[in-house]
This record gives sequence, structure tokens and C-alpha cells, in this order.
Amino acid sequence: MGLTFLTTIVFVILTASFVQLLELIIKKEAPTLYNMWGIYLLLIATNCIVLAVPLLNVENSYSLLKSIVFAIGSGLGFALAIVLMASLREKLAYADVPKPLEGIGIAFLLAGMLSLAFLGFSGMM
Repeated sequence: MGLTFLTTIVFVILTASFVQLLELIIKKEAPTLYNMWGIYLLLIATNCIVLAVPLLNVENSYSLLKSIVFAIGSGLGFALAIVLMASLREKLAYADVPKPLEGIGIAFLLAGMLSLAFLGFSGMM
């Protein structure tokens, strides 16, 4: 069906979903273990994004130089997105957010707006 371009996205989503499921199970069944490993479980989900870069390098058959440039650009882009999201969430901590949007709702709205902003950079090369 020509859906091979979705392999990286599906891989990242599946791994992140399994990590979240594992986190919920450990939190319920073994709270002591969760308190000891809690933050490291979330880092596994973050590493899915890091693992996407070599997968995309292989999928696109990049040369060594293109792979290095792509990896550096991906790292800088990811760092920029994380810093922007963290600073916006910090700013929202002191803002007057409507009650229904507090928490995850406003985070999804922010992520959507950031993705639209970054979409403006697509196709620049």
C-alpha cells in the first residue's frame, strides 16, 4: 500500500505507548519500584525520538556527511522544541488559563501551535 514512510512514526508511537503502559502498571503494582525508577521510564520514551534519527538516515540512504548534518540539525531542532515547550509551560504556570484547559489540555494546544510554527520551516531546503 506504499505506507513504508510510516514505519518510524509507528515505531516511536508503539515504544512510547508501551513505556507509558509499563509506567502505569509499575506505579500501581510496585510503588516503591516506581519511586526508584519513575524518571528513567520517561527517558526511555524520549530516547525513541533519538532513535528515530538513525532510522531515518537508513531509510533515506544518506551519506556520512548528510547523516552528520541531519543528526546535528535534528538534535538542535529537538532541543529548540523542548526549550520552547518548557518556557511556554513555565509562562502558563502564571497565566490565567480557563479551568477546562488546565493541565494536559493546554499542553496539547501548545504542542499543536508549536507544530504549526515548525511546519512553516518545512520545505526550506
